[in-house]
Amino acid sequence: MNREYSQKWNLDVFFKGGSGSPEFIAFLDNLSEDVRILANRIETMVEELNQQTIHQVVNEMQEIEGRFQEASAFIGCLEAQDVDDKQAGVLQGRISQLFADYESTLTLFDQKLTQIGDQRFNEYLRSPDISPISFAIAERRQRALLKLPAALEGLVNALAVDGYHGWEDLYSTIVDQIHLAVEIDGETKKLSVGQASNLLSSADRSLRSRVFQQLTNAWGDQGELCASALNHLAGFRLNLYKKRGWSSVLQEPLFLNRMSEPTLNSMWAAIEYAKPKLVEYLKRKAKLLGVDKLSWYDLEAPLGTDCQSIAYGDASEFIIQRFNQFSSDMAKFAKMALENEWIEAEDRPGKRPGGFCTEFSQSKQSRIFMTYSGTNQGVSTLAHELGHAYHAYVVQDMPVFARDYSMNVAETASTFAELVVANAAIQQTTDEAERLGLLDDKIQSSVAFFMNIHARFLFEVRFYQARSQGQLTVEELNELMTLAQKDAYGDALDQYHPQFWASKLHFYITDVPFYNFPYTFGYLFSTGVYAQALVEGEDFAKRYRDLLQDTGRMRVEDLAHKHLGVDLAGEDFWQAAVNLVMQDVDEFLAITAEQVTLD
Repeated sequence: MNREYSQKWNLDVFFKGGSGSPEFIAFLDNLSEDVRILANRIETMVEELNQQTIHQVVNEMQEIEGRFQEASAFIGCLEAQDVDDKQAGVLQGRISQLFADYESTLTLFDQKLTQIGDQRFNEYLRSPDISPISFAIAERRQRALLKLPAALEGLVNALAVDGYHGWEDLYSTIVDQIHLAVEIDGETKKLSVGQASNLLSSADRSLRSRVFQQLTNAWGDQGELCASALNHLAGFRLNLYKKRGWSSVLQEPLFLNRMSEPTLNSMWAAIEYAKPKLVEYLKRKAKLLGVDKLSWYDLEAPLGTDCQSIAYGDASEFIIQRFNQFSSDMAKFAKMALENEWIEAEDRPGKRPGGFCTEFSQSKQSRIFMTYSGTNQGVSTLAHELGHAYHAYVVQDMPVFARDYSMNVAETASTFAELVVANAAIQQTTDEAERLGLLDDKIQSSVAFFMNIHARFLFEVRFYQARSQGQLTVEELNELMTLAQKDAYGDALDQYHPQFWASKLHFYITDVPFYNFPYTFGYLFSTGVYAQALVEGEDFAKRYRDLLQDTGRMRVEDLAHKHLGVDLAGEDFWQAAVNLVMQDVDEFLAITAEQVTLD
């Protein structure tokens, strides 16, 4: 293919000068002033709110929220691309404080919405000016009814900057300071956590083992600090929930993901059905790798040693071509994002671990962050993040409140993009060894969503139960994590990752509690959507775009019923999606049946 794309993103199109940008400082100054003006306007709103006044305030809120998204995305990119950018950390502190002030203002506005009678409020929602965002406004009022009085919630927001979100900031500081000296091919290299983690997909088991040991030692050294952060973060949450009268730690994450507990339970029940076959896959892979039992560091290991590196340009072109087979719109978008330097993929020291896609709401652009590894997994990650960016692109012309989709459906767009690329790669190869490797890569995703994510979910449920009685020690957290992993993986591994609770950023994200099950929801929901696409062919591309456009203006159960005609609270949809995933496992087991001697 030989097409070259830049592996470094362009942030200067937003604000020139990075964290030292005078233009960005002026942007924050203006935003701060407008937040103050909005606060004064809301504080002086009379009890008998009229439709015109509310409409004006809502428009101002959406405009300010779009600017917050722009600023937060810019700072997030600065911090990710260079962990030593201390000024970016200072900017993050400023935007956090400013957003806390804004949140307190919104809390007061939401409280005023609760003072409007139901009949009058419903009439207001039906007005032409508000109907496009009626779902978001109704949701705000509903949530306000579940919270403390506005004055107390405002105090919570103010204290949370240092007393809650500060613990996430501490975790980020810890990660930034971890560097590993790893010997590769006789040369010792200083690597970030993200770079070292990429080596867990190496074909060299001795390298994987050494890197895993170094990572676990590094996180073990930081265990006391991480335990302190996690304990205090959880304690803040539990105390706030108690004051609000919330009896379940799942109430907030379920509300944020716009889904019901029966839907969550049905999803996990369908996954439990698949566990025995996934355990069979893990046992088979162990035999293929020549070990009695897989260890944690073997889960992403490739099959075989002839692992040809995939050039970034080739990976990009492959994704564009595969997207085009489903939707020319997706393909054109991906090509535009690559050509316009929206992606930071360079493998270099000093970057944060992991990957993400962030939206610059006002500029109607996205930026993707990752460290491209040259593996099939790296191709999948790139496709995944481009799926996120396409989702943001599809809704970019809608009102700000109408494009505020929840995490679980955000993961639908990304994992759908992965499926399109992964299945195309499997279908087009004629080499049996390559097909087996691609199948293995795809099943690794199933293991991650069905087992790894489930372990995180089980750990958090049990952690919060225990934390309600007092703080947990490092040893207790290690024990809880190991037990959760054994339960989730059907005790199929020889060595687990007790320090995973410390190493995983997701446990420390304060904006979205239980940053785990939405991934599995998105994976399985996208599988169901993909099954529909297989049936309808090219005609489904338009329906898929329509589905994405609705993700910010209805609950997921309503979304699935409208666009797929299915009931998410029942198990039938989930079971059908699981069965589709298990077809890959069946093919893998059939292909490898003659390669191993089964017990």
